[in-house]
Amino acid sequence: MELPGQELVERGLADLRRGDKTVEALLVSIAAPRLRATGLDVPEPLPDPELSLYELLRREHGDDAHGRYNALVRRLVSYERAAECAR
Repeated sequence: MELPGQELVERGLADLRRGDKTVEALLVSIAAPRLRATGLDVPEPLPDPELSLYELLRREHGDDAHGRYNALVRRLVSYERAAECAR
């Protein structure tokens, strides 16, 4: 069963394992404790993931960063909730 936002979490986990600082890796870093509670093996999170994510989005998207940040976090929360229900 595929959960909403699962592709973000899977990419983020892979990126974290490689040590890549990507949007997805930062999202997984933000959610690391909650994702671990659902049984996922989450590598060491990146430091200051919320600020780093916003800065990365600001560099890529300028004034659209805030909206993109909020949309990504909403997808992450949807995944977390679905994963907790599926557990």
